[in-house]
Amino acid sequence: MPAGTLDAIAAKVGAGRRLDRDDGIRLYEEADLAGIRRLADEAAERKNGKTVTYVVNRHINYSNLCILSCFFCAFSKKRGEAGAYELSLDEIRERAREAAAAGATEIHLVGGLHPDLPYEYYPELLRMLSREFPGLALKAFTAVELDHFARLRGVPVAEVIRELREAGLAFVPGGGAEVLSDRVWKKLFRGKIPPRRWLEIHREIHRAGLRSNATLLFGHIETVEEKVDHLLRIRALQDETGGFVSFIPLRFHPQNTVLAHLPLAGRDAVLREIAVARLLLDNVRHVKAYWVMTGLETARLALTGGADDLDGTVVEERITHMAGAETPEHLTEAEIRDLIRGEGKIPRRR
Repeated sequence: MPAGTLDAIAAKVGAGRRLDRDDGIRLYEEADLAGIRRLADEAAERKNGKTVTYVVNRHINYSNLCILSCFFCAFSKKRGEAGAYELSLDEIRERAREAAAAGATEIHLVGGLHPDLPYEYYPELLRMLSREFPGLALKAFTAVELDHFARLRGVPVAEVIRELREAGLAFVPGGGAEVLSDRVWKKLFRGKIPPRRWLEIHREIHRAGLRSNATLLFGHIETVEEKVDHLLRIRALQDETGGFVSFIPLRFHPQNTVLAHLPLAGRDAVLREIAVARLLLDNVRHVKAYWVMTGLETARLALTGGADDLDGTVVEERITHMAGAETPEHLTEAEIRDLIRGEGKIPRRR
């Protein structure tokens, strides 16, 4: 990017003026990575100072049985297929008990669209966890799962969200957005909810008084323009509802998927995604470097390039690891705090 163009973008960011679509495309296609990382770090510090947050949490993927067959997914299985599993309520209870004993404050609970479980299973699961582990906040069920539940229940998704909130749902993760592009949806995940529906469901989540995250799955067939439009659609909904807490760029892992011929996005591509997100999403408080998908070294570097959250201790993540991720499945709280301090930032448990 010519120096004058980067200077113009820097002037807009410094003055608190909103970047537009053309600015976003330039940041992806032309900008010097070091330069936009500096701008993104400054933007992150204006929002959150030098604080980087994390959570002591545990992921529980209750089942990978799924009625869908998305091209980018290595997690979902059909009944009887090698690697298919479903956890019993007792197994989920035991994992939650282990998490509570280890000092966790959050359970991240998601799975495939199970072909057989009735709707009643899901609120009962939340009630059981809420009753037995009141100290664990339940972050559960993506917009895709919520849509599936509404179909099972035969009611509007707003009614499902209300019932699940009463059962103990505290927060909704951002998965299932993939790329908010009709072209990508038609080619890669047409059986899943389309972009418009993902946005509608998160609008209902926010109307119900719950907050959620937003994501972008990058590094497959998406274009720069589609990524910018995705970010701007998130920004527009945030203008309307204010309900997104964090934005999380998710690096696509191609191994064991139909798209296994594609290369894994490199470190610089990940760092650019995080920096561009921080600069375009001026109304979203946090941008997360999800270390499970980025890798630890890239997550560390992202803390000086726009990211101000590292997710958490995680424990037993399956979705990305079934697609070939070689990152650990667990970090200790001490390891997370040391990583944050090593970049001159201040760790804060959330």
